[in-house]
Amino acid sequence: MKFPRLVLKKFCKTPCEVVVYDEGLTEDGAPKVIYECRFIYPSDSIYPSDTLFLAPLYCNYQDRVKTVYTSDKKKVECTGVLLIPFDFCPNSSISSGYVTVNGVKREIVKCTKGRNPDGTVNYVELDVM
Repeated sequence: MKFPRLVLKKFCKTPCEVVVYDEGLTEDGAPKVIYECRFIYPSDSIYPSDTLFLAPLYCNYQDRVKTVYTSDKKKVECTGVLLIPFDFCPNSSISSGYVTVNGVKREIVKCTKGRNPDGTVNYVELDVM
């Protein structure tokens, strides 16, 4: 049975760079990169990688700004949501990483994979801060 797409590709026009980390660490103590989607610029230092790499990645990006007043001062908190119409990182859960949208680098706080009744992934929602 074919299920309807909840996030349509025709509405995903915002290019984004995504780097997703695995739970473990490398020998150097750095986080393991399991997915990397960056824009490739001509360079002499581009080396092949064993991580899953797809480029470019387009999403539907919505940002929110919230002002929090503390006793000392005012704090502005910027958050956002990326909706991606397919499972860009299959066979693994997304726990941490970062996203660059519109030139601003934000950390992934939460990931939700919207699933169909048969278990396939319909869309991926990334909450960033």
